[in-house]
Amino acid sequence: MFDLTQNLVITVLWVVFGVVKIWAFVDCVRRPAQAFPAVGRVSKVLWLLLTGIAMLTGLIPGLTLGIIGIAGVIVALVYLFDVRVRIAEITS
Repeated sequence: MFDLTQNLVITVLWVVFGVVKIWAFVDCVRRPAQAFPAVGRVSKVLWLLLTGIAMLTGLIPGLTLGIIGIAGVIVALVYLFDVRVRIAEITS
């Protein structure tokens, strides 16, 4: 019973983390490159690289709850809740 619950939790976390990472990468692709320096953040290329690597780590179930997977989620969340919000303010 415990194994089933544990596997279910890990699978749900893998899906949720993967969706967050993919959302961050796709959103980063869609934003204009000129907006990143305009809001005082590093270049779009670096954010594409960071969110892309984060997304790739999300595709491998074994890395989801490891240090690399957690770092990828943090990168994606920083992009979504800081950079994306600031870019949306100036581009809307």
